[in-house]
Amino acid sequence: MRTKDIVRFASIAALLLAGSCAAPSDDGPGLVTDPTANHPIMVEPSMHTIKLPFSASDAGLMPEDAAHFSVFVGEYLNSGNGAISITAPAGPTANAAIGYFGERLASLGVPRDRILVGTKPGDGDGRVEIGYVGYNAHVEGCAHGNDWSKDWSDTSDNQPAPSFGCSVQNNIAAMVADPRDLVQPRDMDPSDAMRRSVVNGHYEKGEVTQADKHTADKGVEQSGASSSVQ
Repeated sequence: MRTKDIVRFASIAALLLAGSCAAPSDDGPGLVTDPTANHPIMVEPSMHTIKLPFSASDAGLMPEDAAHFSVFVGEYLNSGNGAISITAPAGPTANAAIGYFGERLASLGVPRDRILVGTKPGDGDGRVEIGYVGYNAHVEGCAHGNDWSKDWSDTSDNQPAPSFGCSVQNNIAAMVADPRDLVQPRDMDPSDAMRRSVVNGHYEKGEVTQADKHTADKGVEQSGASSSVQ
């Protein structure tokens, strides 16, 4: 065999060997390269509550408590699920407390059909409890998040590190606005039948179907164009 052929076959053998090193090892199950499988995001329901003192003679809530109440209701409107409950201590002021908080919830945008009310035996606390069910997203401890045992000088098995994707999954779980979206997508809003009719009418007449820009928008564009020409 000529020297040229030997060199050629040696080169092919080296390429095949390099390709075999790039393939995953079959010696064990290993980790897949999908971080959503290695570190799945768990979504679980949790009860959110706030207890506030109420005094009918003092017109309801103190300013600081009223501020905490408004923040709590805002969180419910953003990420709550189902109804929100009002539980007042049983007694002569129970109806006044329930009516007060019910009206405040409605004034902050909570639909009345999502407000549940009830009483509880007096326990000496005297505070009214407001509560709703929300959802929390988290990664189950990132089971291998602190595992730095893999020797990166030996990557012949071509497997990812145990912590691969852990931080990304943690960040997604922390940033998602409504964890319910990770379980099931929201329903689509109903279509705008009136707008659809207008667009179809323009199309049938051969007219422009897109909406005209507002005069203020045109003014901004013209102002920007004139200011750019110096």
